[in-house]
Amino acid sequence: MRRYLLLSLIILAALIGGLKLYFIYGGLDIHPNPGEPGWSSGELVHLLPTVSHDRILIKASFRKPFTQPPFLEVDDRIFPGKRTDTQGFFWFFDAPGLTPNQKYELVVKDSSGQSLCDPWTLATFPAPEDRPERFRLLIFTCAGGHDAHIEWFNTGPLPLPTRIRLLKRGLSLKPDALISSGDQIYYDLRYDKSARVMGDSARSIAYAGRFDPSLPVMGTPNEEVLKKAVGPQIAFLYGTLCRSIPTFFLLDDHDYFENDIATQGDGFDIRLLLLGWRSPFYKGGISFPPDPFMLDLARSAQKLYLPEFLPDENRPADLPGGNAPDRAPGVSECYGTLRFGRLFEGLLYESRRYVTLTGKDAVFTHKKAEDWLIARMAAEQTTHLVNIPAVVFGWSAGKWMEWYPDVHDKAGNLTTVLAKYQWQEGWFEQHNRILKAASSMRKCVPLFICGDLHNQAWGKILKSRDLDLRANPVISVLSGSLGTGPRGFPSAFRGLKAKPPTDLMVQEVLPSLEKNGFLIVDFTPEKVVIQFYAWRPPEPLEAIDTLQPHHILELKVTALGGG
Repeated sequence: MRRYLLLSLIILAALIGGLKLYFIYGGLDIHPNPGEPGWSSGELVHLLPTVSHDRILIKASFRKPFTQPPFLEVDDRIFPGKRTDTQGFFWFFDAPGLTPNQKYELVVKDSSGQSLCDPWTLATFPAPEDRPERFRLLIFTCAGGHDAHIEWFNTGPLPLPTRIRLLKRGLSLKPDALISSGDQIYYDLRYDKSARVMGDSARSIAYAGRFDPSLPVMGTPNEEVLKKAVGPQIAFLYGTLCRSIPTFFLLDDHDYFENDIATQGDGFDIRLLLLGWRSPFYKGGISFPPDPFMLDLARSAQKLYLPEFLPDENRPADLPGGNAPDRAPGVSECYGTLRFGRLFEGLLYESRRYVTLTGKDAVFTHKKAEDWLIARMAAEQTTHLVNIPAVVFGWSAGKWMEWYPDVHDKAGNLTTVLAKYQWQEGWFEQHNRILKAASSMRKCVPLFICGDLHNQAWGKILKSRDLDLRANPVISVLSGSLGTGPRGFPSAFRGLKAKPPTDLMVQEVLPSLEKNGFLIVDFTPEKVVIQFYAWRPPEPLEAIDTLQPHHILELKVTALGGG
């Protein structure tokens, strides 16, 4: 009997050990974006450009390091690269002084003049005073996710090949620009349950290594960990697919390597042990504003992989997050402008780096940036002026760092009866100041296209507490996420679908749809047309390639703006 008991214990231990090894090493096969037939990426791993009317900025990484700077050839002009990492794999190319609305032929060459990839074309935007007839925008949120986080119990993102397929479908619709509105990276390290299944998981550490918060990110062993943590989420996703399309990337909470949470103590969830054989205890506390290591991680990842925002004559040069000495001249890391002649101006802004926790004086977005937003909405220099924040106006999932005080109760409803720990009244007051400025526009449709939440929706914000917007309702649209896995949608992760918050009166036209997808937005002098594309398993993968819009919103330009 004892022999059988001992044998059973040995078998059980072997089974547990085997499962543990599978959780760490099993089923992990991550490869760079294969690119496209007919164009050779050569030595490039990834290349992401952004443009203005007179300048091109490109971030690129290569399969091998260079000791001498490669250079970018733009028609007959040469712009030397500047190294952004320690070893010489990562470079940026800055090409100022270009002609507006001009298509250029580009190629990257090494210091001896040998081409490192095939040539390609990229156009600058029209000059601010030009009057283009059409502008098409591709926009989505939450494209990040590391395949090391995909496990049998449905954690992690959509697999990388599926995200690439969705991206290719969006690009096949020939947009003039691409905006990825926050959460380019999912690799939470310390706070909440998400860290246990992301950057702090044994599977992630086996693949990428472990960060040491006592050291700087660049120039230490942390640099290689960063590249393995972020490269598969950005470089492997985009590859060189966007070489001819200007790209714009906003940061949100996960891009600082944490989820936004505020709790009074640590937590416990037995499911972490039972489903993933990891510690059921997780760290609580207050995750934002970002601490120095979080900020270092976010800035380093952006520096290596993502183009910052180029200067704009109507955006103050002294906004926080701009003019850093380790970046291209004049660029902004947090606040951007997408200007397409007199047809379109997009105001892009994040709300994490400079968040404050000071009660009625608290802000989500830095006060100087708020002043810039309000000034641009008052100016109305283009037919269309659109707010493109990385956070949501008009919906809530009950999470901490939202504009709204709502939490979700045991029945899965939003309520303000229960206090939201460390929520700040000043956030809502700033929210109302921005909405009031938008509703006060008389020529432009007061349109917001928002990131962050993993769903598509749209509606009209009619009131926000005592702020009456019914004379010119604010149109809020949620773009949809590109890479959310089954357990990443609000109904799975938080226990409820996103809904309009208690303090707002919202005419919800398209209720929250929890699918992955993107928007195609067409701007003409007469109207805005927004097409919603969405897909989610178990729908066939092949359906992505011919995906059609499931909903279309048309907003006509009128004297008072509203459609």
